[in-house]
Amino acid sequence: MKKVKVLVAGAGNRGFAYAEYAKKHPELMEIIGVAEPRDNYRNIFVDQYNIKKEFVFKSWQEAVEKERFADAVIIATQDQQHVEPTEAFATKGYHILLEKPMAETPESCKKIYNAVKDKNIMFGVCHVLRYAPYTKKIKSIIDSGAIGDIVSIQRLEPVGFWHYAHSYVRGNWRNEKTASFMLLAKSCHDIDWIHYIMNKKCTSVSSFGSLKYFKSENKPEGASDRCMSCKAENECPYSAKKIYMGFLKEENFDWPLNVITTDFTIEGVSKALEEGPYGRCVFACDNDVVDNQVVNMQFKDNCTASFTMTAFTDMEGGRRTTIFGTRGEIRGNEDKIEVYDFKTKKTTVIDMKEDEAYAESSHGGGDFALMDHFIKAVANNDSSFILSGPEETLSSHLLVFNAEKSRKENRVIEL
Repeated sequence: MKKVKVLVAGAGNRGFAYAEYAKKHPELMEIIGVAEPRDNYRNIFVDQYNIKKEFVFKSWQEAVEKERFADAVIIATQDQQHVEPTEAFATKGYHILLEKPMAETPESCKKIYNAVKDKNIMFGVCHVLRYAPYTKKIKSIIDSGAIGDIVSIQRLEPVGFWHYAHSYVRGNWRNEKTASFMLLAKSCHDIDWIHYIMNKKCTSVSSFGSLKYFKSENKPEGASDRCMSCKAENECPYSAKKIYMGFLKEENFDWPLNVITTDFTIEGVSKALEEGPYGRCVFACDNDVVDNQVVNMQFKDNCTASFTMTAFTDMEGGRRTTIFGTRGEIRGNEDKIEVYDFKTKKTTVIDMKEDEAYAESSHGGGDFALMDHFIKAVANNDSSFILSGPEETLSSHLLVFNAEKSRKENRVIEL
């Protein structure tokens, strides 16, 4: 396989996560360019990957103006900044890996689909859960006939109390006008996963949810607008001081601490919390995305699925799933899978931590598994390596948009 040369447009958390694959497999992938408006993040990226000055840009627009200098581009810009760079890089002939969600509206998703479908390029969306070892194992169990035909699926996305506060109250995805609605921003992964596992057409959907807790009327008496100067901070589980100083004390300088600052000292973190958005009280932000939501889906052949997203959990074990079949049941998360056989009444336990790919990256190994598939697709000019191409992604995204339409209009949507 030839080495694939990659440009990263958007050196945020996800851009860094996917680029890490080049460190693990330098014989397969090389980061040769970066486009990032924030000086500190761009400079760190340049230092880590020894990028030449002529391939360092402050914007994706600057990068796409040059003659094509890389085989592929990872587009990890903000949600509302996906359409234009995808169209531009596709026109230049770049192979494209696009961070999820595809785009923030159905019309924008269709623009991306149309921009890439007739080009001779590899195109994939970062639905990393499709590629995770956990998913691969579940697919093999289902395909083996061990649980018979799927009748129903239950899935829980336990966002986690502090993760929700970080990303969806204080962070970049807190407000629909500047990002996208919660189901799209966080849980299009899960709706896509259910769609992938069920492998049938969804015929109708309904959804309910709200912003129940993180609003001004729930602000504790005497609380201030910033945690660093708040009298109620010590009793608040959502205290930014507790959350971020806790990571600093543990010397965990990766996400989420690297989102709020690049100065990993008490002084640096304190300054970020005193001046930046991540030090705000969770009851005094401009957030409007839901903190809890359920989605019900009817599929062809009378199969059903239900999905729950909630902020009010821990994050241990990640997403939790039960698949009900005619001959058995699958239960588990990204760490462990249990398969119960109705005939023998026995349970088989599979420890996913024993899979070598599990510990390689986030999402139970899904990040690197995605990169492995995409890099092989580009190197071999073979789109069959991509499990989340334009057709699959557009289909599951339209399901997400209809679920949100159901929530807002309080009705069942026939598809």
